[in-house]
Amino acid sequence: MEPKERELAFGTDGVRGVANRGLLPEDALRLGLAAARRFGGTVVIGRDTRLSGGMLSSALAAGVASGGARALDLGVLPTPGAAALAARLGASAAGVVSASHNPYPDNGIKFLSGEGRKLPQRTERELERLARDPFPERPVAGGVGRVEALEDAPEMYAGAVLGALRPEVPGLRVLLDCANGAACAIAPRVFRELGVRLTVVGDAPDGTNINEGCGSTHIERLEVAGHDVAFAFDGDADRVLALDERGRVVDGDRIIAILARDLKERGRLGGGAVVTVMSNLGLLKALESLGIPCEVTPVGDRHVAEAMLRVGASVGGEQSGHVIVAEHATTGDGIVTALALLDVMARTGRSLSELAGVMEVYPQVLVNVRVERDGGAGRVAASGTVERAVEDARRELGERGRIVLRPSGTEPVVRVMVEHEDEEVCRRVCERVAGVVSREGGGG
Repeated sequence: MEPKERELAFGTDGVRGVANRGLLPEDALRLGLAAARRFGGTVVIGRDTRLSGGMLSSALAAGVASGGARALDLGVLPTPGAAALAARLGASAAGVVSASHNPYPDNGIKFLSGEGRKLPQRTERELERLARDPFPERPVAGGVGRVEALEDAPEMYAGAVLGALRPEVPGLRVLLDCANGAACAIAPRVFRELGVRLTVVGDAPDGTNINEGCGSTHIERLEVAGHDVAFAFDGDADRVLALDERGRVVDGDRIIAILARDLKERGRLGGGAVVTVMSNLGLLKALESLGIPCEVTPVGDRHVAEAMLRVGASVGGEQSGHVIVAEHATTGDGIVTALALLDVMARTGRSLSELAGVMEVYPQVLVNVRVERDGGAGRVAASGTVERAVEDARRELGERGRIVLRPSGTEPVVRVMVEHEDEEVCRRVCERVAGVVSREGGGG
């Protein structure tokens, strides 16, 4: 009896797993074949710097060609670079081999549309169904697809970015942390084109050091002294966090506030801003005080992107630094976001620390409560006991704070997040509700 094909399922950001264990070359081939059958035409393929990236991207390209489509290998390139070039080259889709900010043993495969946007979930379900087909049709002879390489992909992407956004910042002292990831292929050359005084770290990828003690997940290790601003990317460069000249973190919430205010002041803010339920309450208050319409979505860049498209929003994103600047990108793009911030600094003549004063960060406490009982995090979060505890918390916090309770979609955990002007109130309420969740979830 032949072994049954493993199920492949798209999560919040593609199909993920430990390379060669949870995510095999055979899986990549099946996904490539499914993509060829679903999209046809040309599928561009990019990857980050993980050791397993070449193995998986080659298998993905083989699957695309086996299905009769053309696979165009972009090499190491940020996820937003693959998105941008898919649209520029008239591709039917983009495939990206990356596990973003995860450690190097992990890897993943995700797809974007030919317009460079996140795929709807229904399309991902179609790909899953096609990947399950044990006997897919495969063309022969002249029907077999080609695998080609686009050697100048980084140059094309750099040209596209600078053609759309070129802030006047000659002489500015800029520090970049490329996370030993995909930003290494493009970010330094883009910033050097601007004439800044550039220092680059995290730019020596060896296949095993991506995100290791560097990048946006370890921004606290950056030493900004002697620089006007620092930018730290994640492994596939779709996120960026900043440090101001005083060494203080400017996260995605503050970046969104800065960009939204600037767009409004210039009369270019269409549809307002989109943020998630986990964005800091200070951001919501700041946007309200600025008269900027704001839509709040569930956590996840897919939800942000879909809402932005629906309401015509100019900017949106998450606290993690995944920010979409609609005028210049179809998906989160760390390099574009960094350039947009520099552009505001250049036009206003204000430092990043001054600009970041657009919002006050409310004290925030987040507790992840592991649940043990059958039914999982969703059942516990929806229980009457927990709902009553949340309602009691809302009454106590009033308009000066808020509580967000969210079951995790990937692990048996309920996340309890509380914000309030008073940090002591914030902590007390969060701990009380987390205790109720823990008891209801079998934690005692």
